[in-house]
Amino acid sequence: MDVSGASGQPRSGDDQPTDHPAVPTPPPPAAEAPAPTEDGPDTDPAATGNPDSNTPGPKAARAEEPEDETPDTTGTTAPETETHETGADETGGDKVEADGAKTPEGVRDTAADTHATHRTLAHTDPPTGPAPGMAKGEPPRPPKEPGGGILMGRPFGVPVYVAPSWFLVAALITWVFGGQLDRVLPELGAARYLVSLFFAVAFYASVLVHELAHTVAAIRFKLPVRRIQLQFFGGVSEIEKEAETPGREFVLAFVGPLLSLVLAGLFYLAMKPVQPGTVPGVLLAGLMVSNLIVAAFNLLPGLPLDGGRMLRAVVWKITGKPMSGTVAAAWVGRALAVAVLVGLPLLNSSGGLGGGTGESGGMDTVTDALLAAILAAIIWTGAGNSLRMARLREHLPELRARTLTRRAVPVETDTPLSEALRRANAAGARALVVVDADGHPLSLVRESAIVGVPEHRRPWVPVSSLAQDLTDDMRVSAELSGEELLDALRAAPATEYLVVENTGEIYGVLSAADVERAFVKAMARPS
Repeated sequence: MDVSGASGQPRSGDDQPTDHPAVPTPPPPAAEAPAPTEDGPDTDPAATGNPDSNTPGPKAARAEEPEDETPDTTGTTAPETETHETGADETGGDKVEADGAKTPEGVRDTAADTHATHRTLAHTDPPTGPAPGMAKGEPPRPPKEPGGGILMGRPFGVPVYVAPSWFLVAALITWVFGGQLDRVLPELGAARYLVSLFFAVAFYASVLVHELAHTVAAIRFKLPVRRIQLQFFGGVSEIEKEAETPGREFVLAFVGPLLSLVLAGLFYLAMKPVQPGTVPGVLLAGLMVSNLIVAAFNLLPGLPLDGGRMLRAVVWKITGKPMSGTVAAAWVGRALAVAVLVGLPLLNSSGGLGGGTGESGGMDTVTDALLAAILAAIIWTGAGNSLRMARLREHLPELRARTLTRRAVPVETDTPLSEALRRANAAGARALVVVDADGHPLSLVRESAIVGVPEHRRPWVPVSSLAQDLTDDMRVSAELSGEELLDALRAAPATEYLVVENTGEIYGVLSAADVERAFVKAMARPS
């Protein structure tokens, strides 16, 4: 692919336009009109005045047209958020500009912006987070503002939320633990449920400590943490960046189970001076056992659990390839899912987990099988999500502002739209930049606005009426690529961006739709 510089000269005549012109132009007579494509008016610039390259002259905006970087959007699939699993998860939306044009909101948390969510499993239940979707015709969406429950506080500046689903699991724990207390301390009567509720709250407090360990480690490594959420399946720390080295990845994953083990040890020590068979003794014993279970399960070496992230870090260190570590840990995670699906019901029925020895009823058997199926599905899905996120992270460097930028022609504010399109066609440009008398860029003419102007009105419509004012955030360096490019687009959601050289010279216009198509094409390529 040819990459043009900023010399102000149009490309040679053998350069071909891509399928998605930024500056639609009047259609030819009815007898010659080509069939429209799914991406809007797409006509031959030579026949219809559809621009496709830069204008000559020192003020011309100059950029290379990505001939093979504009992929087909057919069959768009949603990139999924990578999860560092030790619990459960989160999502994005669209904006509408003041002028009514729908604009994409930038990029979702992927490796470029991907949430690395460290989850703590409550009662050994590993949750997985929903993978954010991506609508056709939009670049990947950014995460919503933190939320998703009742705000409980901001330790270390990170908001902690309790999701509505937590109340369901709290009620379940209260009921189950209350039944156990009735056998151990029958004299409590109905008060046993108050004690059980206290246990549920204390247990999730220890889950929060587990998550705070991940959070503190992330802050120590200068990784932004979006929020902590306590949910049905435990807790999740939504870390917005990936660790830069395998050593940091290992530490970030290990601190959670380590804190759970420390808590189990503290509860064990607290039991020593307490008389067995009392309410404090039973509570401390229950908290010790539950933290041991959380730590042990999260240390299993398969994604999306903490142990899987640790295994990934080890393989990454040995091979020097993060993708190799992800593949290894993800397949171990899938094997673990199968083992849970088959082994958990067998262990329960044989009494290996403290259950009966074949005397349990049919309902218990169905419950065990259902629990095993849920856990296996969650682990399998989380492992698959991790693989997809690794592939996304591997292809992100292919997104380069310089190769995705459309050539543009500068026009003054009072230039009629028809004249601006004629100049763009003559120069082979595919975008319009509104400039002042000194040639300084003021705004960008929106592609969607041009489409909405009938041909017969274009001689009387000034380009300034169709333009979006430029802000500092809408000026993108031509050197940006991958994660940095997506972060820049997310910072200022818009349909078009002005691309400039490091010297400040205009390079061209970047369309968010072009970024989305390149993103989809990169994701479709095999790793």
